[in-house]
Amino acid sequence: EVQLVESGGGSVQAGGTLRLSCATSGFTFDSYAIAWFRQGQGKDREAVSCISSTDSVTDWPNSMKGRIAISRDTAEKTVFLQIKNLKPEDTADYYCAALWGRLCHPGAHAYDYWGQGTHVSVSA
Repeated sequence: EVQLVESGGGSVQAGGTLRLSCATSGFTFDSYAIAWFRQGQGKDREAVSCISSTDSVTDWPNSMKGRIAISRDTAEKTVFLQIKNLKPEDTADYYCAALWGRLCHPGAHAYDYWGQGTHVSVSA
């Protein structure tokens, strides 16, 4: 059974830091790119960051560049997303997703497997 389980969300004040985790199982971790998406209330799901199976990193929203760092632990089959200097507009549900193949993609429709999400709430 394929599983992606996010954790690490919570309520923080603006300026704080969170480290989200995506623990995976049930598929060949080394063959998949893993991405983080987020979806705020009433908003479309948007790509945040992705790390390919060859450790190539792609960050997407300009509003988050310079504040995010994605990494993967192959032994633990886990991907991490650290977000620094959190802002109220970062409040959203954060999801990890897996895409077969080496390359990342910004479109949610491209991904094969999804986790259930972890909520991040940032107060001013």
